[in-house]
Amino acid sequence: MTKLLIRFFIKNHDDVKDPRVREEYGVLSGVVGIALNVVLSAVKFVIGILTSSIAVQADAVNNLSDVGSAVVTLIGFKAAGKPADREHPYGHARIEYVSALIIAFLILVVGFELGKESVTKILYPTPVHFDLVSIAVLALSILVKLWMSVFTSYIGKRISSSAIRASTADSICDVITTGSILISGIISYYKRINIDGYIGLFVAGFVLYSGVKIIRDAISPLMGEAPNPEMMQELKTRILSYEGILGLHDVTVHSYGPSRVMVSAHAEVGADARLMEIHETIDRAEREIGTAMGLLLTIHIDPVERDNTLQNEARLIVEGILKELDARLSMHDFRAARREGQILLTFDLVVPPELKSLEVKLIKARIKERLKEANRAYACSITLDTDYHGRV
Repeated sequence: MTKLLIRFFIKNHDDVKDPRVREEYGVLSGVVGIALNVVLSAVKFVIGILTSSIAVQADAVNNLSDVGSAVVTLIGFKAAGKPADREHPYGHARIEYVSALIIAFLILVVGFELGKESVTKILYPTPVHFDLVSIAVLALSILVKLWMSVFTSYIGKRISSSAIRASTADSICDVITTGSILISGIISYYKRINIDGYIGLFVAGFVLYSGVKIIRDAISPLMGEAPNPEMMQELKTRILSYEGILGLHDVTVHSYGPSRVMVSAHAEVGADARLMEIHETIDRAEREIGTAMGLLLTIHIDPVERDNTLQNEARLIVEGILKELDARLSMHDFRAARREGQILLTFDLVVPPELKSLEVKLIKARIKERLKEANRAYACSITLDTDYHGRV
C-alpha cells in the first residue's frame, strides 16, 4: 500500500536527493496523516462520550493533535522546499527540524493535559461503560496507527527526514497508548474493575517521554551534530578513487538541512603534479561526487613531497612515536626542512575528542622528547587537530 501510494502520487519517486521530490514525499505524508487522524479522532470522541471513558476521550484528543502534527509536517515541507533567497542564501531546508520541534511540543501538551485529567479520574472515579463495539473500534485504531507508523517510517528513512521520523514516533506512541486503553476496556468489560485513570496516567507518562525524545533528536542537527559515519566513509572512498589524490584530511561538514549539505576537504596531491591537470581532476571530483551524494563539495589541494628523503625518514620516525604513544593518534600536513642547523618538523597532530587538555599537552611534550632522542637536530612545530569524524 505504501509503495503504491508513493508511485501514484510522486513523480520521479526514486530521485530522493531532489528537493522537489523530498517536498512531495513530505506533502504525501502530511495529507495521509491529516485524513486518517481526523477519522480516528471523530470516532474516538463519540465512543469516549458514550462510554464515559476519559482515557478514550484523551486518546481522541491525542489523534486530534496528530492532525496538527500532520499539518505542521505539510507546511514545514512546503516551506523547506522554497529556494534560496537573499535573506537565506543556503535555502530553507532547516525548517524540517523546526517542524519536528513543533510536533514534539504538541505531543508534550497532550501528555500534560492527559496527565491532569487522569489524576482527576483517579481521585474522583466515575463508571466506565465499555462494550464490544468500543473494544473493536479501538483494536481497529491500533491497526490503522500501526500502518501509519510503517508508512511514515518508510518515507522518513527514504528521505532522511527528522520531521517525518517524529511523526513515526508519534504513531508508535499512539499504538501503545490506544493499546493500553484497550486493555483497560477489556478489564473493565470482563472484570468490572475501573483502572481507567491509572491507564490514562501511564499513557500520559509515555506521551511525555516521547515528546522529550523527539525534542532531543530535533535539536541535535540544529546544534550541528556529527555527520553520518557511512556518509563520511563513502565520501573518503570516492575522493581517493581519483587519480592523483593521495590522501584526505580536514573534512568539514555543514548541514543547512537534509537536502543542503556543504562539505570542504583537503586532498593531498604530489608536489610534482602538473597544476592544470590536478586542478581539472579536483574540479571533476567536486562536480561528480557532489551530484552523486547530493552535496555542495569544495576540495582544497595540499601538495606533498614524495621524493624528499629527509622528510620521508622523519615521517616514519614520527609515525612510529605516535603509534607507541596512542594508536588513536595520527598526523597530516607533514613537512621537514633544514633551518639554521636544525631540522624543523611541522605537522598537524590529530587527537581523539575524548582526550583531555592535560593529556594532549603531555602527549605533545612526549613527542618532542622522543624526537630529540631520535635526532638532536629535530625541532617541532605541532598544530592540534581534533578528530570528530573518525580519521577522515
